[in-house]
Amino acid sequence: MKKLTLLLAAVVAMCLSVEAQEVKQGVFEVGDFTNASEFYNGSYFDMAPTNFYLDHFASQMMYLYFSDFASEFAGKQNVKLTAIYYKFNDQSVYTDILADYKFYLQEVDVNEFQKDADGYKLYFDCVNAGDPAVSGAFEYEAFTSFGEDVEIKVDLSSAPFAITPGKNLVVTAVFDLTGECMSSSDDAPFYTSDIRDRVMTYSDNNDSFLDYANSSDYPRCSLSLSGGGTSVSLPVTRIEYTYTEDAEEPCPKRGDTNLDGQVTISDVTTLIDYLLSGQWPN
Repeated sequence: MKKLTLLLAAVVAMCLSVEAQEVKQGVFEVGDFTNASEFYNGSYFDMAPTNFYLDHFASQMMYLYFSDFASEFAGKQNVKLTAIYYKFNDQSVYTDILADYKFYLQEVDVNEFQKDADGYKLYFDCVNAGDPAVSGAFEYEAFTSFGEDVEIKVDLSSAPFAITPGKNLVVTAVFDLTGECMSSSDDAPFYTSDIRDRVMTYSDNNDSFLDYANSSDYPRCSLSLSGGGTSVSLPVTRIEYTYTEDAEEPCPKRGDTNLDGQVTISDVTTLIDYLLSGQWPN
């Protein structure tokens, strides 16, 4: 019985020593997502996260979380991304949009795209590094959404993506049309004109980005491909996440049974002594 009492006392003390944490919700925007007004209307090779004018399109977008958004994450722990949103304006009445998509997320230690010996920018090798974070089908009816803003949601809630302090995030979006492609540049994503060189794109009417990722030319991004951009503006983006903070503790600190300001094994000893003797130490 005494051993059971001691064991229970130790368990109680250790449980009390765990800081209470509450999971909270956070959101931040790259650009003004809520009131986005500037959409990209240049070359469709230079659009992100996708265009709908070629059968196959991919974009690789680099977000510098801990330099661009250091204040956003200050004091926050266990940050996990739960959703990413992109917005574009539908100005087309040609055809419905049907596409399969895959989104890959990875962390990198560098803050810019690398180059090979010939000066060509290189994609981050996301495809061969693991499975996509999310995949599915995307569609909207062109006639019913004409003139409206349409959102693409990357839902990560079933498997939130944890980010690491000091690393940067790369999001690779791969779209393959399953219906007819557009005949002109009439759908354009909203973008941040002041944040360039954070995106590279790939587009082709014959081979998908995943096919290219298994070729001998990968990961070089070359304009000798049927189309690709190497200095593209980041699209306006909304990112939702969860995080925790150390809960404010009353005085004395939880688990600090001997009141020395720390939670250590000596607190377990103090509690056991109390249970055995019935007297709390002075």
